Amino acid sequence: MSSQRANFLTPAEYLEIERRAERKSEYYQGQMLAMAGASRKHSLIVTNLAIELGGQLRTKPCEVYPADMRLRVASTGLYTYPDVVVVCGEPQFADDQRDTLLNPALVIEVLSESTENYDRGRKFELYRTLPSLLEYLTIAQDRSHIEHHTRQENYWTLVEYGDLSQTIQLTSIGAALPLSSVYDKVDFGR
Repeated sequence: MSSQRANFLTPAEYLEIERRAERKSEYYQGQMLAMAGASRKHSLIVTNLAIELGGQLRTKPCEVYPADMRLRVASTGLYTYPDVVVVCGEPQFADDQRDTLLNPALVIEVLSESTENYDRGRKFELYRTLPSLLEYLTIAQDRSHIEHHTRQENYWTLVEYGDLSQTIQLTSIGAALPLSSVYDKVDFGR
């Protein structure tokens, strides 16, 4: 038997380990992948997003989950921790632990050098299989740049934003996201 097969985990085995772990790991195709810590800029951006979206969605039937809500992409077997997830309406969970979300309307990933290609490529490909997902944002942390992907009937559109005076309309959740709020206190020079 190969060593790769010996290291193969079922989703149930992954969840059992993950729920006891001190650090987060993603899961895909039988493998657990440890997640790296976040930079100061990354943390500021995620906090800014949670504050901005949380404030706007307070009176709506939506919930904002920053960084620690696990998401399962059932059709692909991916378990991951997006930087920000928003669900509107009744959240659906994988089991009675209520720690693995199934139905996000909006997923946001803050890009880093090590994750940028994956977040824009394969991970977004996997996310697109979620029937509930209507919008996907990727946010640069080294400059003012956000990619806004929106599901249409049979395809996705992309609009890019870079000017801090711009505001992104998030129609799936009924919110507006000013770039100036996303990048509040983020110093691109350091």
